[in-house]
Amino acid sequence: MSEADDKIRCDACPVMCYIRPGMTGACDRYANEGGLLVRVDPHVMLDRTLEQGGRVAAFAGASETWSGDIVGGPRHFVTAIGAGTTYPDYKPAPFIVSSQVDGVDMVTVVTEGIYSYCGVKLKIDTDRHLGPECAIVRAEGEPVGHVTTNEYGSQMLSLGGVNHLTHGGKKEGRVTCQTLLDLCNGNAAELTVDGGATVIVEAGKPPIVNGQLEQRMRVGCGSATIGMFARQWFGKVDEVVVVDDHITGVLSEHQAGKLLGARETGIRMKGRRSTPGRYFHVAEPGTGWGGAAISDPLEIVAGFNPKVAWPGMTMLMVSTTGEQHAFYRLNEDLKPIQEELPEALRQSVERVTENCEPALCSVLFMAGAGGSLRAGVTENPVRLTRSVRSALTTVTAGGAPVYVWPGGGITFMVDVTLLPKNAFGYVPTPAIVAPIEFTLRLDDYAALGGHIDEVRPLAEVLARREERATNVFVDGVVARGRG
Repeated sequence: MSEADDKIRCDACPVMCYIRPGMTGACDRYANEGGLLVRVDPHVMLDRTLEQGGRVAAFAGASETWSGDIVGGPRHFVTAIGAGTTYPDYKPAPFIVSSQVDGVDMVTVVTEGIYSYCGVKLKIDTDRHLGPECAIVRAEGEPVGHVTTNEYGSQMLSLGGVNHLTHGGKKEGRVTCQTLLDLCNGNAAELTVDGGATVIVEAGKPPIVNGQLEQRMRVGCGSATIGMFARQWFGKVDEVVVVDDHITGVLSEHQAGKLLGARETGIRMKGRRSTPGRYFHVAEPGTGWGGAAISDPLEIVAGFNPKVAWPGMTMLMVSTTGEQHAFYRLNEDLKPIQEELPEALRQSVERVTENCEPALCSVLFMAGAGGSLRAGVTENPVRLTRSVRSALTTVTAGGAPVYVWPGGGITFMVDVTLLPKNAFGYVPTPAIVAPIEFTLRLDDYAALGGHIDEVRPLAEVLARREERATNVFVDGVVARGRG
C-alpha cells in the first residue's frame, strides 16, 4: 500500500492495478474498501434442490420418501463464479471444497480462469445469407471473428480467439473482449459481415438480420421437405418446387414422387442437377426465397418441355420455411400464371411452417484450460489432464455441464444460457474471465498430487469469515460478510 495515497496493488490478474480508496480496478471486479481488497461481484453457490411446485418422477426402486434432491449430486455446489483466480500462477485454487455424495468423499476445485485463448461459437438459425465462408465479422468496425461452415438451417460464426484479442490493434482487442463478454453474459451484440449482412445476436433469442426479426428456421433442405410432405401434396397439385439455395427439391422427379406415382411435368430447372429431383445452386445466396437472392421464384425455372407439360398443369412453389409460397397454372403457351392458393394446399403449406422450429441464437463459450490454471489444482498439471481424459474428473463451468474436446489439453465448450446471469468477467489485458470447476473423488485428488492442505469442508466454506469482504449467494439470498 502506498503511504501517499493509500492505493492498493491488486494481483488478481496480470494488469496489477493500483486502486484508490473507494474505487475499482480496471476490471470492475475488485475494489479498495477501507484499505481492504474486496471482490465487488458475488461468489455464487448453487442450491441444487427443486423449485417449489416442480415435479420429478423418481427412478425405479427409489424410496417413497425420496426428498426430491437432484439424484447423485450434493445439495450445494460451489461454483467458480466470483471465486477469484489462481493468479499469480503458483497459488492453489481459491476454493478447494470437500463434501460427501452418497457416502463418497468428493472434492470440487473452484477457480476463475483468465482466458486469452478463448472465443464463442455462434449458431444463428436463419436461411438468410449472412456472408461467404471465411468473411470477416466485425463489431464497431473492428474484426472480431469470421464466418464458418453453413450447417443445417443455421449460419455459423466463430468469434474471438487469441489473435483478435492480442495480435491486432489495441481497439481490436478491446472490442473483441467486450463483444465476447456481452454475448456470454446474455446481452445482445450487433455484428456486420464483410460483403454480407448485419445481424443482432443474443443467446436464446431470435436473430435480427438486416433489421428483420427471424421467426423460424427451415424444416430441412428442399429435397428433405419434398420427402416429408410428398404424400400431402400428391393428388392435390401436379408439381411442387421447394426453393432452397442449397438443394432445391422437385416433386415429380424426386424419388418420393416417383414412389407415389407422380406424373412427369417436363419442368426445366436452373442450377446443377445432383440426383433426380435435387438441384444445387439454382441461384446466388441471399436473403430472399429459401436463402437465395431471389424475390420471384420463377427465376429458377428455365421453362417446360412442351412434349411433356400441358395447359392447365398446376404448380406450387414454396420456401423451406413456408413463409413464401405461390401457386401457378400453365396457360396455353405453357407459361405459369399465378393464382390464389387453393384451400386444399393451404394446410400443407401451414404444415411446413408448423414443422419449422423457432429461430434462436446459440452462444457456446470455448476456451482452453492452460497450464497455469491447472497448477491451481495440482503441482503436476498434466495429471489433471489425464484425470479428465480418464473420466475420473468432471469439468463444469459455473455448475453447467461442458463438452471437453478430444486431444491434448482441456479445451471445453459450454452453453452460456446454462450459467447464471453475468457469470463472465474480463480483465483489460484483454482476456475473458470464466468459471471452471473440477470435481473428483478425494482419494483421486490426493493421487494426482492435489493441494490437499487447502481442502476445506463445504460447511466451513458456507460459514467461514475471512479478512476480505465478499458477497455470497446461498439459496438465492445474498449474504454480506467476510467470506
